[in-house]
Amino acid sequence: MTTVDTRGPAPVLDNYLTHSRGLRSWLLTLDHKRIGLMYLVSVLGAFFLGGMFALLVRTQLLTPEGLIMDGDQYNQAFTLHGAIMVFLVIIPSVPAALGNFVLPIMLGAKDVAFPRLNLFSYWLWIVGAIFFVLSLFTGGLDTGWTFYTPYSVDQGSAMAGVIPALTGAFILGFSSIFTGMNFIVTIHRLRPPGMTWFRMPLFLWAIYATAIIQVLATPVLGITLALLIVERAFGIGIFNPVLGGDPVLYQHFFWFYSHPAVYIMILPAMGIISDLIAVHSHRHIFGYGFIAWSSIAIAIFSFLVWGHHMFTSGQSELVTVVFSLITFSVAIPSAVKVFNWLATMYKGTISWNTPMLYGMGFIFIFTIGGLTGLHLGTLGTDIHLHDTYFVVAHFHYVMMGSALIAFIGGIHHWWPKMTGRMYNENWGRFAFALVFIGFNLTFFSQFMLGSQGMPRRYASYVGLQQDVFQPYHIASTIGSYVLALGFFITAGYLIQSLIGGRRASANPWGGRSLEWQCTSPPPHDNFSEAPTVGDCYDFSVLRWDEQEQGYVWREDVPHPQQEEVEAT
Repeated sequence: MTTVDTRGPAPVLDNYLTHSRGLRSWLLTLDHKRIGLMYLVSVLGAFFLGGMFALLVRTQLLTPEGLIMDGDQYNQAFTLHGAIMVFLVIIPSVPAALGNFVLPIMLGAKDVAFPRLNLFSYWLWIVGAIFFVLSLFTGGLDTGWTFYTPYSVDQGSAMAGVIPALTGAFILGFSSIFTGMNFIVTIHRLRPPGMTWFRMPLFLWAIYATAIIQVLATPVLGITLALLIVERAFGIGIFNPVLGGDPVLYQHFFWFYSHPAVYIMILPAMGIISDLIAVHSHRHIFGYGFIAWSSIAIAIFSFLVWGHHMFTSGQSELVTVVFSLITFSVAIPSAVKVFNWLATMYKGTISWNTPMLYGMGFIFIFTIGGLTGLHLGTLGTDIHLHDTYFVVAHFHYVMMGSALIAFIGGIHHWWPKMTGRMYNENWGRFAFALVFIGFNLTFFSQFMLGSQGMPRRYASYVGLQQDVFQPYHIASTIGSYVLALGFFITAGYLIQSLIGGRRASANPWGGRSLEWQCTSPPPHDNFSEAPTVGDCYDFSVLRWDEQEQGYVWREDVPHPQQEEVEAT
């Protein structure tokens, strides 16, 4: 038996990490893989900043009187937490970071359709993030992440940061639009011969549906924020009722974008889970066509349900009933995905590794998030639960507990491909347990708070059934600390893997999509020759190779490339 040394420095190969060196080669790169990696580092940096604001908010609410901040400081903390997490982290996380890295390789292409536009999108993200940070040093921001009027047009003391933050969100919108356009053209024009629409990996279907939403919905937000900047700067009455404007009109514009934005966050996460469940169950995806079409159905429904955010804003009874009905309809394509994932795992050979644990965690948390949405889509219960912590819990179960959990699962799934290194599985499982337990302790207790009537966005709850609320707040805060510990441990072992991790084979998990056919890390041009397209969910043709420490093609099964040569 030959012993393979898989530790120590990796052999010097021409991959995307070593192809060129120096800071300039990274900052001006047109390589989609390097751009995706820069997005990943930048998004995780923003995640750290937004997470710190979240811990401040939770620490404040340990006692009814508030522990560390006054009211204005608390308002700024939760505003910046929400704005950073939504606009700088969750919306760009999967499409811009993992999508940029994986999508062209999944297509067997050398790059995206417009590499220079891709780099420009990243630098727009950086500029938008800088404007957000400027709001910290220009007087603060306490409008809430939605920038609701008349708060955002008020000239109060903690409002000087409104225009920088609005400008940052406006610029980030262009970054999102350009990324979506790039992906749409790439999927349409750069698919290899043999990869028809229904032979694409389901992650590409999810990214495609997301890109459509990005291109069609984001301009609405851009125009709305531009109008808000003009109104605040020049005193023109558009949304300010004092100047003859209509604040409810702003809500319509904002939620017409922001509800599709919910699916910009969750659809790519669903695409990740489709691949995680299939690959780590080593079983063909069940109901491929249903999952693919459900992504398109969710994209369409996302434009039709914005009014369910406004049941208490004075809409007519007929309109609220219509929006409530359409809201329930959204559950159908989402449930199609969940049931097909469960059917995929049935009788599968499941590997209980870190990516699979995050996939299972997603299904559990997303199911709770979706079912609690029914309470908010029902008119009778929404009136009671509106603007309570029940809404906060539901939002976090769908956005953080689902989208962010899938994002972290995707990082673990493609980490060997991105870095060429394997991380410590024991630490990965332990960190997942902390994240899962911490998240549910943090936010499930908030369902109880909301059902008891605890209003959201309150800096203190003195005199508001504080004896009832405080135990739940304590549990929620302890959970947030456990959650943060899980994330710090995750960062620790991933960084350690870059230094001393075992070298990764080309296909450590047994995937069948094209990114697992190139080396880890991938070459600069992804493939030395055009890869052969097969069924990306047929895992029966692979076997584990002990010497390679990865999956290889079975000798008794003809390779598609061999069949193609014989046919020729």
